[in-house]
Order: sequence, then C-alpha cells, then structure tokens
Amino acid sequence: MSSPATMTAPATAAAVSPAPGIAAAVPPAVVASLLNDAETDVQDVLHRPLPATMRALVLLREDEQRMRSAPADKRHGFATLHYRDVPVPQPGVGEVLVAVMAASLNYNTLWSARHEPMSPFRYLGQFAQLEAANARHNVDYQVIGSDACGVVVQIGDGVTNCRPGDRVVIHPGVVNPQSPMVHADAVRDDHTRAWGFETNFGSLAEYCLVRASQLMPKPAHLSWEEAASLPLVNGTVYRMLVSDNGARLRLGESVLIWGGVGGLGSLAIQYVLRAGGHPIAVVSSPAKAELARALGCEAVIDRSAEGYRFVAADGSPNMRDMLRFRKQVRSLNHGRDPEIVFEHTGKETFATSVFVAAHGGRVVTCGSTSGFDHGYDNRYLWMHVKSIIGSHGANWYEAWQANDLVCRGLIVPTVSAVFPLAETRQGIEQMRSNTHVGKIAILCQAGQPGQGIEDPALRARVGEQRLMLFR
Repeated sequence: MSSPATMTAPATAAAVSPAPGIAAAVPPAVVASLLNDAETDVQDVLHRPLPATMRALVLLREDEQRMRSAPADKRHGFATLHYRDVPVPQPGVGEVLVAVMAASLNYNTLWSARHEPMSPFRYLGQFAQLEAANARHNVDYQVIGSDACGVVVQIGDGVTNCRPGDRVVIHPGVVNPQSPMVHADAVRDDHTRAWGFETNFGSLAEYCLVRASQLMPKPAHLSWEEAASLPLVNGTVYRMLVSDNGARLRLGESVLIWGGVGGLGSLAIQYVLRAGGHPIAVVSSPAKAELARALGCEAVIDRSAEGYRFVAADGSPNMRDMLRFRKQVRSLNHGRDPEIVFEHTGKETFATSVFVAAHGGRVVTCGSTSGFDHGYDNRYLWMHVKSIIGSHGANWYEAWQANDLVCRGLIVPTVSAVFPLAETRQGIEQMRSNTHVGKIAILCQAGQPGQGIEDPALRARVGEQRLMLFR
C-alpha cells in the first residue's frame, strides 16, 4: 500500500486482482506463521484456498428481544456474545477482504454486547436501506469490532489502492463515496456508519470485510496488536484536538483530559505534548496517576484520592466539589482555567467540564461512557462564551494524517493487555469494570504478541520502553 508520506498512485485493479477462480487467501491456521517468515513468498501464500468459514465473535438476532426487554442497567451483555463459525464474507465492488491478525476493543464493542443505544440489528436494517449492496449485512448474526490490523487477501472489482499482501490498518468509517457531503467531511454525512457497530463483518474474527476507502498503511515498526489498537481512537483524538473540525489546539494551550490513561486519554496527552501544550490528566487511582506522569504529563489529578463527587444524589451538579476541582485545576495550570476540555465520560463529568473551561474555552466531546443524559448550568456556557463541540470518529483524511504520525513514530500505542480471540469476553469485562488502562488488544490470526514488526530500526529509535510503557 502507498506510504502516507508519499501517497503515490496505486496500481490498477487489473494488475493486482487474483486470477479468475482463484481465491487470494490463506487458511487461518497458517496465516500468522507464514506472514511472519521473512523467507515467505507472500503471493504464493495468498493463492491458497479460501476457507468457507471463520471463527468470530458475534451477536445473534435471537437474543435481541430478551436484551431489549431488560433494563439498561441489567444488560451485562456477555450472554449475547457468541464465539462460533460463520461464513467468510466475499468482497463485492469496491470492497476488500482482510485476514485479521489482531483487533482491539472500544466502548462500542461493549455497547454492542448490551444492545445500546439501540439494537445492533436495527442498525443493520438501517444500513441495508442505504444501498442495495448493503442488504447482505442484514443477516441473523453480526460480527462486531471496529479496530483491526491485517493483510489484504482478496479485492473486489474497482479497487485500485491496494493489492493482496499489503499490510493494513482499518479506518472504521464506512462511507458512500457518491454522497456530496463525504467529499467535504464524511463524519457530517448522515449515511456514514461505524464499521463493526452499525455494519456487519467487523474486526473480531479471522477475516473482515471493509471498503477500500477504509484502508491505511500498517506502521512498520509496530506489532500486529500494537497497530490494531490505534485506528479508531487515534483518528478520534486527532479530530477532537487538531483538526479544523475539532478544538483546533494551539501552541501553549492547556487541555483538561478526563480518563487520562484510557485509550483516548493516553493519546490525547501525547497530542497535547507534541503540540507544545499543557495537559492536565484526570485519573482514578494512584497507579494510573503514575502512568500519566510516565507519558510526560506533569499535572495529574487522582479523583479517587480527592473524593470528588460531581453529581449529587438527586442527579444535580455538586457545586461544592466542582468549585474544589476548579481550584485544583488552576493550581496545576499556573492559575489559569483550561482552554480546552477533552470530554468523553459524559453524565458524571459534563457539568464540571462546562464549569471549569476557560472564558471563551472549548469543550470537545466524543462520547458518554457514564451516561448520555447530560445536565449542566447553561449560564456557565453562554455568559462565558464557551463552545461545546461534538466530535464523532474521524473522516478518512483525518484518520490518515493521524496514522501518518504513528508511522513516523511520533505517537505511540498504549496497549496494556492482549487476549486471544476466544477470550475476548475477558477483555470486555476489564473495559466494563474500568480496571484497564490504555487499549486492550485481541489476537485473531497472529499466533502470539510481538509478531508483525517490519522496521526494527525505527522501533529502536522510538524506544522499546516507550512502546511497552503500559504493559
């Protein structure tokens, strides 16, 4: 695949398509060992027969009524996650089949398991209505997961930006290239969908199906699982902080970062530091505070040690703790309020975010892990001319720019745990209970952690200790 630095013209589809009747793929049992062997002829590997089925983590339509009838706080979701064989999907026009070497978990994986905010099968039905070719997504199972790294094994008609054997990471935005808005900003197009959450054939499987417009080069110095941990969160953070569609972080600005060592927060710290800014990380334990400092963040608030409770028992904002929190933030920020607040925790923190942001400041939000129903005092917004910026994922250009920073070693992954595909539920439980830091990776066809590194020299320059900081 073309490198993000050069973005040279790709080969034509005719030059890279497999011969008629030959499936350019390889059985799961041998993918990892062969592709990690430097002596392997990749094209020979890719012309082995394509298996009819694959192992995958799926949701089943038969569980839908039971889950949707249960109260939201009772939907733990693990009974809905099934590890089983499903058919290997075939790429259509403009599509690519990828052998998934590794994937990673995001909160939308947890939401899928809990059938929130609505049924996954309702999402599939809506997606099927957008384009005739999408109807095959609307089946009685859904392969979930929105982050992957792997090897292109088969391409459909019209694909010109990759060839079998390319090592890629997957941008999770599924777009309609014939929509005018896509060419301005795909995130603003109401037809854009989140891959493996609002569409089928996601990453938690031995093979995944994507559109050619989702492909990006795999960072050569990273392992499969490290590379797989980045696309969704990295593009999201880039859009939130750097892009013209986000907060437009300026040199020297301060940024309050909730969840400072989570998948999003640990990258946000890196972006703020790279931009010459001042990050203030909020974490939930002394151990997480030490990790934030190890990332280079000098200003850290351990909210558990301080006993902050930002929402009162009746659901109203707890002004006493909000005032106390603002005082601590100012003490760590040279007496100033933060110009930007990096929000994704939602109900529990949102009123505080609006309150502590500087006069004229920006609150940029991409999620609500503690609840979607936000309450805040609007006087602190309008009377201080603050802005709330909604941000959702990234468009392909933003994701590509973010991935380029990784390829150059400027942004590093923060993988803390790795599970095999069959044990994905354990990783989801860590995420649900908030006992994890950084990102949780899943090995799909990779045999063990640490495989897939192609550029050890760049890895050495970035630093093994820095790359392994969260493990």
